[in-house]
Amino acid sequence: MTIQRLQIGILFLLIFNFIPITAQTLEVDADVRARFEYRHGFNNLFPNDADPAAFVNQRTRLNIGYSAEKLKLFIAVQDVSTWGDTRQILAIDGNDSFSLFQAWAELQFNENWSTKVGRQVISYDDQRIFGGLDWAMQGRFHDAAIISYKKDDFMLDLGGAFSQEVPSNEGTAYNIQGFFTYKSMQYAYLKKSWEKSSVSFLFLNTGFQDFTGDANDIADGVSYRQTTGSYFKFPVQKVNFAGSAYYQFGKANATTDLAAYQLALEATYKSNKILYGLGVELLSGTDQDGDSKNKSFFPLYGTNHKFNGFMDYFYVGNHANNVGLNDVYGKVVFTTGEKSNLLLKGHYFSANAELTGDSDAYLGTELDLVYTQALMKNVKLNVGYSHMFASDSMSLIKGGRPSDNTNNWGWVQLTINPNLFKTNLSKAAN
Repeated sequence: MTIQRLQIGILFLLIFNFIPITAQTLEVDADVRARFEYRHGFNNLFPNDADPAAFVNQRTRLNIGYSAEKLKLFIAVQDVSTWGDTRQILAIDGNDSFSLFQAWAELQFNENWSTKVGRQVISYDDQRIFGGLDWAMQGRFHDAAIISYKKDDFMLDLGGAFSQEVPSNEGTAYNIQGFFTYKSMQYAYLKKSWEKSSVSFLFLNTGFQDFTGDANDIADGVSYRQTTGSYFKFPVQKVNFAGSAYYQFGKANATTDLAAYQLALEATYKSNKILYGLGVELLSGTDQDGDSKNKSFFPLYGTNHKFNGFMDYFYVGNHANNVGLNDVYGKVVFTTGEKSNLLLKGHYFSANAELTGDSDAYLGTELDLVYTQALMKNVKLNVGYSHMFASDSMSLIKGGRPSDNTNNWGWVQLTINPNLFKTNLSKAAN
């Protein structure tokens, strides 16, 4: 057996050395980040007679990339856990914390056309509709296939996915339920770029498995939701503008029609070492007392933590089919050193639709503060603090929780992401 293995090894070595090999590279990266959080009203109003939460989350990710003349492969595995969630002497943690984050292959047909198939991050523009959600330790992926066309400053992506829980001989009911977990998805994305400007167009169709709602929760049909719109950015002298407009229609569920919109515009200006920004975003909502249609826009698969305040009161696992949101905000980014900056951002929140009993539309004001410092190559420190000044109306959309308690959140994150290994396999073969 040992001789046979030696013979096979010698055979592969001979093939590797004597057959012409096109340019190939192998690269390995690491992403290790640990984040301490203190939560006293994060994501929701802080209740009476409760204690704040504190914990440390950690993500440990290994990225392996291979590229050749017309082929790219990428695999990312990760462990996401909370410090202390596993007894020290256990050989197996039993937490299902280890997972396959990405595993895709990209084939280049010619200089313009390519396809990318497998588990992958889909991210476009400002990540409002499609985003990688890198803030969340687990990130966001799609099991999908994409056909791409690129020429000069124009690109076109056609993507699709079809989800099943397990292989089956009969039926295609998709029984995995989650926050906007789709059974099928198809989209078209187009983008045209100029020197300092760009405009893109997206059409997205998502199908969600319907359920009867009885005790057995039996799958019954599919409801389709369409999202279409555009993102743009352009400069006017020294002021940079960016904005988006999207419309959602189709079905909110098996029995309810959907008609919703999103509008956003932001202007930024940089002077010396300070960046100033002003913006507004409108996301339509449904009246709390009811409506014949669902008018609540939801940004689906974006990096929602990036928008509407870092305390995640809106659209991060919540606020679906609700009264929508009007978000008027301003921000200032100070360059505090050669490798550091300080972000100060304020939000004024109000309901887009009517609250019950004609209550005041004002929901609250949030202040966000984030300091970023590069400690050394591939090592970065972030420190953040946020405070929500909630109004009485906020409790109407947060399950009746009191609005007069202190709602704040603090965090410290250390990110380490070095390149561990990179080699040219063609040279190694020679």
